[in-house]
Amino acid sequence: MSAALNATRDVIVDLSGLRFADSSLMIDLACLAQRLRAQGQTLLLAHPQPNIRFLIETVGLHRLPAVRIDSGPLPALA
Repeated sequence: MSAALNATRDVIVDLSGLRFADSSLMIDLACLAQRLRAQGQTLLLAHPQPNIRFLIETVGLHRLPAVRIDSGPLPALA
């Protein structure tokens, strides 16, 4: 998280392997999104599992101006 707080460009968080999350993660992501927005950057939440996406939408994280959700296909491994 500290690396993301010091980012000089948009931050991508790969959620593809995340199977469980609670409100503390949502709060951390919301705070990160706020800081990024203040710097003109965005937070991309990539490939959330259906239950994680449901949580994101339930708490309204996806409505924050600096937050984007990418549910596109995962990149192929080389």
